[in-house]
Amino acid sequence: MTQTSSPRTTSAHAAQRWLFTVTALLEASAGLGLLGIPGTAIALIFGIQEPSPEALIVGRIGGAALLAIGVACWIARDDDGSRSQHGLLWGMILYNVGACAVLAFAGATLKVTGFALWPVALLHAFMAIWCAMSLRASTRRQASD
Repeated sequence: MTQTSSPRTTSAHAAQRWLFTVTALLEASAGLGLLGIPGTAIALIFGIQEPSPEALIVGRIGGAALLAIGVACWIARDDDGSRSQHGLLWGMILYNVGACAVLAFAGATLKVTGFALWPVALLHAFMAIWCAMSLRASTRRQASD
C-alpha cells in the first residue's frame, strides 16, 4: 500500500527542511569563521580588538561546535519528522535561546558591543522562534498521524 502525503504535510516538511538547511548554512559558516579567524568574529560581535589567547582558543572551540551543529542540521534536513530531528530541534531551541540571552547580557550589562552584537542576538531570537514554531507543527503532525 502506498501512502500519499497531503499538501499540508508536504508543505510542513518543506518548511522544516528549509529551517534545517538555513541553520546548517548559518552555523557552519559561523563555525568556519570562528575556527579560522576567531579574532575577527570577536571584534565584530564584542568590539574587542585584541582578544586574549584564551579567548581565541574558546572561540575556536565554539567554532568547532557550531560547525558540528551545521553538519548535524544538514544531515537531518531530509529526516522528515524522525525522533533525531525532533531532538535536534529541541537542541537548536536551547542553543538559540542561550546564545541570545548571553549576547543580550553582554551588550546590556557588560557593555561589550561590537557592530554585529545586536544583529546576531536578534538572529538567534528569530531562529529560536522559528525552531519552536517548527517543533510545534511537527508535534501536531505526529499527533494527528
